[in-house]
Formats: sequence, C-alpha cells, structure tokens
Amino acid sequence: MDQLWLTIKFLLLGLFQGLTEPIPISSSGHLLIAQYFLDVQIEGSVSTFALLVNSASLIAVLIIYRDDIKRLVINGLKYFTVKNAETKRDFLFVVYLVVATIPAGVIGLLFQDAIDENLSTIVTVGLTLIVTGFGLWWIRNMRGQRNDGNMTMKDAVIIGGAQAVALIPGISRSGATIVAAMARGINQETALRFSFLLFIPISLGGAVLSITDIVNDDNLASMAVPYIMAFLGSLVASYFSLKWFMNIMAKGQLKYFAIYCFIVGPLVVLAWVVLN
Repeated sequence: MDQLWLTIKFLLLGLFQGLTEPIPISSSGHLLIAQYFLDVQIEGSVSTFALLVNSASLIAVLIIYRDDIKRLVINGLKYFTVKNAETKRDFLFVVYLVVATIPAGVIGLLFQDAIDENLSTIVTVGLTLIVTGFGLWWIRNMRGQRNDGNMTMKDAVIIGGAQAVALIPGISRSGATIVAAMARGINQETALRFSFLLFIPISLGGAVLSITDIVNDDNLASMAVPYIMAFLGSLVASYFSLKWFMNIMAKGQLKYFAIYCFIVGPLVVLAWVVLN
C-alpha cells in the first residue's frame, strides 16, 4: 500500500510540474509550495526526479516545435553554402539562441547550489511570484511588431539575462524570457517560440550536470515505477499545458497569469507567517 501511495504521489507531482512548466507561474516555485503545504516530500534523489520531469517537458517542447527545429537546423547549416534572406534569418536565430543560453548556463554552473541552499524557501517563492506578476502585468497590452528576422544580438543578451534571473525559485523561466522579449518589441509568436526553443539547451545542460547524481542514486531500482509515473505525468501535462498556453498567448490574455501571481504570492507569504 505504501508503494502504491508513493507511485500516486509521484504521478501527481509529475502532473503538477508538467502543468506549471510551460505557463508563466514558475514550476519550481509551485513544486516547493506543494511540498511545503501538502507535506509531500520527494523520496529518492531530487536530482533524478528533476531530470525526469524536466526531460519529459523537454520532449513535449520538441514534439510541438519539431517543424521549427527542423527548419532551423536545415537552414542554419545551409547558410554556410547558400546565403539568402531565409537561411540568414534562421542562422542568426540559432546564434541568438546560443548567446541567450550563456548567462543562465554560467550562473547556474557557478551559483546553482548557493541559490538552492539560500533561496529555495516558501517566502522567496511568495515574493518572487509577485515579481513575476508585475512583469506579466507590464507587458499585458504590448503588441510588438518585430519577428524572427528583426531580432538582434542585444535582444538575445537581454532575454538570456532574464532566463538567468529565473534560476531564482518563483521567477518563471517562460514568464521572464517572454516579458524580456515582448518588452523589446518582439511579437507574441516569436517571443513564445524563442522562449521555448531556449528551454531546449538549458534543459539539456541541466541533464548533463545531473548525470553524476543519478548514477549515484541508490534508490534508482526501488523507485523505478514512481519515477516512470512522474515522467509520464509530466510529459502529458507539459504537452497539453504548452498547447493551451500558445492559445492564451495568441489571444493576448497574459493578464490572467499576472492576477494569479498577485493572488497566490501574498497568500503563500501570509500562510507561512501564520504557520510559523
């Protein structure tokens, strides 16, 4: 019975992570909230769990953006032999993705342990959700005109910096990068595409850094079924959540996520104060 409850718990955590990963409300922050207030702890290796659910979200992103990825790879490579407007646009888009990956990659490599140790608290999440809400509220009515072909290196650096800030729990990665992109006058479709294509290298980098911890996970065999259920739950939830969010972005309804953050953030802080 204990193993069944453990499996159900991991499935729910996977579904929860997958649901919140694509939308701009911080999946890492909401996992902390769930674990704290529902007294749900992750047995086994946290690194293994994080790798599995993040990999599931990555697969969902790869499936949804497969045509864009294929085009960028083909045209990016073709640019070295065939230089025209289309190949140049896609080659530069790939370059900007690489550049935007660097800030979070460097800061994560140097300071991720310190961030996890000092900022992975409920109070931090409550406060940073409010910050995320202000960012989303700021861009709620912005309708940029710039697309893939109009992006610049400055855009890439600013969006990359925003992604680095999102290493702090409660600051949504997708929210921070979309806010930065739209604040630069980039339209919703391009901002969304750039944000989630940017998720691919940062997710792969995190997976590489977690390999050692996973290899040394003594509970890997005994936790196989709960881990698999968490993975599957995250994969399904991430796919449908991202599809839903793409529709929200197309309709320009980011204000609802801002309102959600304005409500949940203060409630989390208040609940922590009352309980402590």
